[in-house]
Amino acid sequence: MSLLVVGLSHRSAPVSVLERAALSLDAQVKLLQDTVAAEPATEAAVLATCNRIELYADVDKFHAGVAELSILLAQHSGVGLDELTPYLYVHYEDRAVHHLFSVACGLDSMVVGEGQILGQIKDSLARAQELHTAGRLLNDLFQQGLRVGKRAHSETGIDRAGQSLVTFGLEQFTAGREVESWARGRRAVVLGAGSMSSLAAATLARAGVAEIVIANRTYDRAERLAQILTEQDGTDVLARAVPMESVPSELARADVAISCTGATGLVLTAETVAAAVEGRVPEGAAVQEGRTDVRTALSSTSGVGTDENCPLDLPAVQGGGFSVLGEAAVAGMDAATLEQHAAWVDNATVDIRDRRRTPATDAELIALLAATVAVTGRITELRRPEPAVELPRPEPVLALLDLAMPRDVDAAVHRLAGVRLVDIESLAEASADAPMAADVDMVRRIVSDEVAAFGAAQRAAHITPTVVALRTMAADVVASEIARLEGRLPGLDDKHRGEITQTVRRVVDKLLHAPTVRVKQLAAEPGGAGYADALRTLFDLDPETVAAVSRAEDSNETLQNAENRGRS
Repeated sequence: MSLLVVGLSHRSAPVSVLERAALSLDAQVKLLQDTVAAEPATEAAVLATCNRIELYADVDKFHAGVAELSILLAQHSGVGLDELTPYLYVHYEDRAVHHLFSVACGLDSMVVGEGQILGQIKDSLARAQELHTAGRLLNDLFQQGLRVGKRAHSETGIDRAGQSLVTFGLEQFTAGREVESWARGRRAVVLGAGSMSSLAAATLARAGVAEIVIANRTYDRAERLAQILTEQDGTDVLARAVPMESVPSELARADVAISCTGATGLVLTAETVAAAVEGRVPEGAAVQEGRTDVRTALSSTSGVGTDENCPLDLPAVQGGGFSVLGEAAVAGMDAATLEQHAAWVDNATVDIRDRRRTPATDAELIALLAATVAVTGRITELRRPEPAVELPRPEPVLALLDLAMPRDVDAAVHRLAGVRLVDIESLAEASADAPMAADVDMVRRIVSDEVAAFGAAQRAAHITPTVVALRTMAADVVASEIARLEGRLPGLDDKHRGEITQTVRRVVDKLLHAPTVRVKQLAAEPGGAGYADALRTLFDLDPETVAAVSRAEDSNETLQNAENRGRS
């Protein structure tokens, strides 16, 4: 077994890098095809979610495999290899198995214990099977990963350690209340009709929202999802589909919007959101929230007046408690900066801060400092600005949950009064300190046990073609000797011929039974891969015969996978 995984996730890379590296469905298909076409890899599967991109492969050389898979990820993601490399992680053989099983159980998710990853693993396997890039190793790995994930959720309380990403995201809006209490009676807009959007819509319906509007680039898919929501038991939500062009008008009526599309650009711009909340923001909300009013939020990148090109870093000063009285604005500023500010006020163009320091200017500054000490008796202290007064923030009129990667919603909307934006990056920060339940330790033990069992099964399976080839050779020898016997004893009747044949076969089976059973046991142990080579050498087995058995088993497995996909 030479399983290799190269990838990046929310644990290894910032959201900005994950966003740029996100793979479309077409890019995933091309990545799989190029991977199996590369020399080191014989199998490949891609696991791409909103917060991870991982390429699994069966390789014959470790270093060449790492290099090739890294290059392919960079090429198909569009992020340069030099920029991508610092964020990549690599797992090999048992560590790669452990990683996938941990992912399947939700241990590596942004929200520990979330179950949606199982569906994403299933989709990844199905895609690799359809493209014929998954062979015996990856089929066994992903199918076992799905079983391990289901076992973890059924045998432990891992679900209590965290919620689905959708539920966790909605909880960021509730101010400590239950999601059901917060959502009841609200109007919602869901952008997208894929797996994550469907989960979001179902979560909102169960939470008790009054209306869900589904918008998608393909209207038929939006209509189908709306119909499913309407017909599902336990809810009485009003669900309807609209084209993407209707989103701005629907957003103006909505209380919450969740977006998770596969778009490569922004779906909701700041201008669209600003227009949607125009007239809905309570009077004075912009002042209370410390945010810019809707009418001016998009006209200024600094959010502090229109002091364009001012040498004072007013936004940074504001973060420390900017005072309109001016005292806090200049506390701690050096003399050169203040002098430049005065020049800027007088429309001067010379930047005094760029003047080269010379011994003469240093001497001048020292003399001025000494004069200050002589007059005041002390050196002027740099005073810290007083902290800004924290005023209560009113509840937003529009809650935006962006679960897409790359992002669907313009990050600038967080400056709009009456709008609250939660995205993948803020969810990562919110879940960083989430408590780990005791059930997580139980799941880790399950993962460790399953990794050991999987490794043993793979090592045992590795020797099976050799054992089958050995028994085939023994059967050929028996048949050959019985044929010789018939030539030497032509008068042998059928009854005696059958008895002799059965006796010879039993002798051969008994002689081979103990060695073949024992060699399978030994091969299943760590370091047992060499027993297959020993068996081939001892019995002088034809390598082509062993290879033919392996090919036959792979063909049977491929047919079985096709039948399983057809039934599902």
